Amino acid sequence: MAGRGCTFLLAVFSFTSCVFGQEIKAEVVSAFVWGEDSPFGAISSIIQDPLTGYAIHKLRYGPIEVSSRIGFEGVSDYEMGTYVNYTTTIVNGSDSTLSVRYGGISIDGRAVSLPWVIFPDKKLNKRERKNKTNVVEPDKMQCFTSGFLSHDHLFSADGSSQTLNVDPKTALTVSSVVRDPRSYPLRCSLEGCHPVGTIRYHLTVNSQDYVFVWSGRSAIYCGK
Repeated sequence: MAGRGCTFLLAVFSFTSCVFGQEIKAEVVSAFVWGEDSPFGAISSIIQDPLTGYAIHKLRYGPIEVSSRIGFEGVSDYEMGTYVNYTTTIVNGSDSTLSVRYGGISIDGRAVSLPWVIFPDKKLNKRERKNKTNVVEPDKMQCFTSGFLSHDHLFSADGSSQTLNVDPKTALTVSSVVRDPRSYPLRCSLEGCHPVGTIRYHLTVNSQDYVFVWSGRSAIYCGK
């Protein structure tokens, strides 16, 4: 399997049958990576949003489907920097409740921490804002106000360990936004600007990691 260059982990269990004298192997895939399908893993696909034309990446494993969109916007008109964001929808076609947990995100191999999310009904005083420099306010971000990102569920620094539940025959959408830690995260041309490098993130659904790897060029600009 290593020769196939797969980045996901395979746990291989083998045992010998005493009755038939033959070796039987069962393979369990612990992570599903979009674009790296295997006979034992999830199936990757890509569709275009019929309303916007934006690309949506999907991973399907049995009755579970996980889809991903990725975008970006500038920090503000008066501050340099770029926010990278994603929104993920988990469709539960099974008869059991699914658990969903935050996994992590990296940009060009560099792990990025989640920010503190400040909602409209919560304000920080000057001391709190000074101590919490990695803060985002969704109601002031175009990617949220335009509807590109969902407000339904957000992963944040104070809730990264929370577990979300998806009831049978229902769907749940969760979003996240991080600040790109690089000094020069964008490349611009006559066609516009886009993040450089590779963005990789994953969620854990039950005990399986669903990993999405996006080229920065594929990120949708959802800012002003």
